[in-house]
Amino acid sequence: MRRWWADAVFYQVYPRSFADSNGDGVGDLDGLSARLDYLATLGVDALWLNPVMVSPMADHGYDVADPRDVDALFGGIAALDRLLDAAHARGIRVTMDLVPNHTSSAHPWFVQALADPRDRGRYIFRDGRGPHGDAPPNNWVSVFGGPAWTRVTESDGSPGQWYLHLFDPAQPDLNWTHPAVFEDLEKTLRFWLDRGVDGFRIDVAHGMAKPPELPDMAVTDTALLRNSEDDPRFDNDSVHDIHRFIRKVFDDYPDAVAVGEVWVHGNERFAKYLRPDELHLGFNFRLVQADFDAGEVHDAIDNAIVAADLAGATPTWTLSNHDVEREVTRYGGGVRGLARARAMALVMLALPGAVFVYNGEELGLPNVDLPDEALQDPVWERSGHTERGRDGCRVPMPWSGDTPPFGFSSNPGTWLPMPAEWAALTVRRQQDDPSSTLEFYRRAIQLRSSRAEFTGSRIELEHSGDALTMRREGGLVCVLNTGAGPVPLPPGEVLLSSGELTDALLPADTAAWLVQ
Repeated sequence: MRRWWADAVFYQVYPRSFADSNGDGVGDLDGLSARLDYLATLGVDALWLNPVMVSPMADHGYDVADPRDVDALFGGIAALDRLLDAAHARGIRVTMDLVPNHTSSAHPWFVQALADPRDRGRYIFRDGRGPHGDAPPNNWVSVFGGPAWTRVTESDGSPGQWYLHLFDPAQPDLNWTHPAVFEDLEKTLRFWLDRGVDGFRIDVAHGMAKPPELPDMAVTDTALLRNSEDDPRFDNDSVHDIHRFIRKVFDDYPDAVAVGEVWVHGNERFAKYLRPDELHLGFNFRLVQADFDAGEVHDAIDNAIVAADLAGATPTWTLSNHDVEREVTRYGGGVRGLARARAMALVMLALPGAVFVYNGEELGLPNVDLPDEALQDPVWERSGHTERGRDGCRVPMPWSGDTPPFGFSSNPGTWLPMPAEWAALTVRRQQDDPSSTLEFYRRAIQLRSSRAEFTGSRIELEHSGDALTMRREGGLVCVLNTGAGPVPLPPGEVLLSSGELTDALLPADTAAWLVQ
């Protein structure tokens, strides 16, 4: 039997930025509940919520202080219960973010570890190097910039041990050789699954396990690391023991789904995470990383399908999320960037497997170039103000009206400022315009879910010059033109195109669906 998630359209909600119900300028769960009819009309099957657990918000929720409660900022746990009931009543499933690699430095375990050196086993504490322990235990760097180690001051005021944090110092890494860490995660999983949550997106699913000897990194330059296959911080073999442990819990909830954020090199290494006793789905980011080029898109799709096939798994597709530049900007910005983003949406939605749409993608939102003083991402500070971070893709959703905050909140002081030019991109402005990006997404998702041509898991890809043609075994044909001039369309009935067609030609920066 095909699982519900195998062809689902997931909608990623960044809760701070979706809808604010109480006027504090920050989105919350009751705001999301109030907008569920919008998502039902869009046609999505499930939600993925970025973290809403109790947190000091050093990394906007990815620093979890209590994994089994909802932060008051988002309305508390009663608001999540209301959301679950309201979403399920509309046939929409709800998945949450799970953060098993680290906790907040405000977590009771870490507070106790600072107070008592004998109680540090659940984290990765080490003595420093050098005669006085003044140097970090190794040369590892943080993903957010700077060293991955911070030295603590002991209760007597003396300089003490160092603790590992692959991200911000407010996010100490857990020690996944300690049995209490496993026990606590199982409690967390069952707590939410028993409450009616339909699954989890697992943050840094390739992390968690660290090599016991904590060897130095051969490469520490952040730019070079993106292409380095030798990074001892991630993708250690024992991480798969952790995923098998997680899967055993999930097997008691056969309708729930585990989706991993997996950044690894090589299809074989990626496929290991999707073995039958590990994750159900894994994000393959090749399509996100591909330029708007027929050859690159072809290779990204082919690579992702081959990787999933190695494990007999379902491929997972996305064009954007809360960590990457929005695709309208990534593909060049302005009119051309939007045209290309719409074309790539047709490509993505034509593919077999699970699809993830990031909130605002369906409105054609671009990245926002925020002023320095507005930036909140810890990457900005950790990089010494050399990397602007991810705030530009997290600006709140514009719903209605002609001026900020565009119906997102009753408070003009939104947590990130909204640009005045988004007046043309609001939901209200787009929902009655048949040529709008919103209506285009609605139509595409509706066709994907209702037409027999979108069945079957096998595809054929053909790349010729600037044109990419994809054929699904159900009968759908998708053609993408990444060139500067028009290309002939194959014969058939056009179901949908991302731009206007003339004389059986597919214009530049356009895609179309056909049936033959």
